[in-house]
Amino acid sequence: MASLNVGNLGEYLREQRRNAQLSLRQLADAAGVSNPYLSQIERGLRKPSAEVLQQVAKALRISAETLYVRAGILDAERDRDEVETRAVILADPTLNERQKQVLLQIYESFRKENGLGTGEGAGPARDGDGAADQGTGGGSSTAGGGDAAGSDTDAGRRRTAG
Repeated sequence: MASLNVGNLGEYLREQRRNAQLSLRQLADAAGVSNPYLSQIERGLRKPSAEVLQQVAKALRISAETLYVRAGILDAERDRDEVETRAVILADPTLNERQKQVLLQIYESFRKENGLGTGEGAGPARDGDGAADQGTGGGSSTAGGGDAAGSDTDAGRRRTAG
């Protein structure tokens, strides 16, 4: 094993592939990655990107977030609720891929607005003075409806501040 997390990921992927009764080549074709690259991932020699993990997860019909945790991209304890929410969205058969991605983007923008985002924007979003909202750009399309669906404390501060 070249790396603890990557090896764990590789073993897990091999197990999932075998459970799905797919050959390495079949999974590589379904995921849109090369056969040698997938083999290296399974043997723990390569650490795939989140995008590659998502393609592999889709081909195996499993949660991409499970693979993210195994690869060390997501922290299992800290992000468990977020992982479950994302998994439910991604598993919904009534949504197409574009709709799933839009929902995930909206979900992440609300988490950042509430100070729970995974990036460096988590701290300033708690200030409530609006300074953090101006620089993010990602949630600007939902900003108009933010008071109705989002933070009650920010809405209260705006009303009482005058």
